[in-house]
Amino acid sequence: MRVQSLTLVAASAALLAPTTFPAAPPAPLPDPARILLPGVPDRDVPRHADRSGVRAGPLPRVPAGRPGPAPRVRPDSGSGAGGERTEGDAPVRAADLLARVRHCDPVSRGRYRSDAGAPADIPVCGTREAVYWKADLDIDCDGRPGDRCNGRTDPEFSPATAYTESDGRPLDAERLPYVVVPGPSDTWDPGEDHVRGGSLAALVHGDRVRYAVVGDVGPTDLIGEASYAAARSLGIPADPAGGGAASDVTYIVFKDSEVTPVEDTAAAEKAGERLARRFASGG
Repeated sequence: MRVQSLTLVAASAALLAPTTFPAAPPAPLPDPARILLPGVPDRDVPRHADRSGVRAGPLPRVPAGRPGPAPRVRPDSGSGAGGERTEGDAPVRAADLLARVRHCDPVSRGRYRSDAGAPADIPVCGTREAVYWKADLDIDCDGRPGDRCNGRTDPEFSPATAYTESDGRPLDAERLPYVVVPGPSDTWDPGEDHVRGGSLAALVHGDRVRYAVVGDVGPTDLIGEASYAAARSLGIPADPAGGGAASDVTYIVFKDSEVTPVEDTAAAEKAGERLARRFASGG
């Protein structure tokens, strides 16, 4: 399981009104004790590695808090209606997506930390179509072990992910771009906003836009994490012990979306571009 804070960030009345991404003042909590896996030597790692420990394994799918089934996202490109891409259109630009999320209408009842001991200053914001937040990017290397993600390269490696591939195996962080959402809590329950395993996400860093799925669940008080493959796609150093980005990564997760099977990266790219175009156009 992930290292979790013993306290939750109190809800603030200021969060009830739209605002810009704010800086939050709460005093930082002390870093939690380091968790080491059996057979993994103790060694100094960057502070962001404190965010994870051993995961408990696959989580059951929990019905969303609002009625109505979530439609599955299909990989077709659409006819161009409603902001969908047509032949000859350029890919969705980072600037267009960032302009749409410039302001924050919070859906979380509190704010998250980017790392253990950091200030709690990150709200989850939302529109009718998506939820989004701006944070750092820590490397999630959990899942099926490979050459770059294993117990030797990652001091807090776990062979389990909260969601699994269609054959029941854990996700492959080296090959599948996925994002991590916080565990359900009084601060925010992703399921209440129709976010679940396989939900589509757009990641923005610099002038790059890349698409991923929701693939893992993290601590209830931390936010800002994505897989090894997602980091590489954004041009972010992906070393699990020393990589990541300290800030300026925007995560946009589309409500009522789902890639099936979750490991279908081609479907995620096509459908992600379609949903991002519609979102950027305000549709």
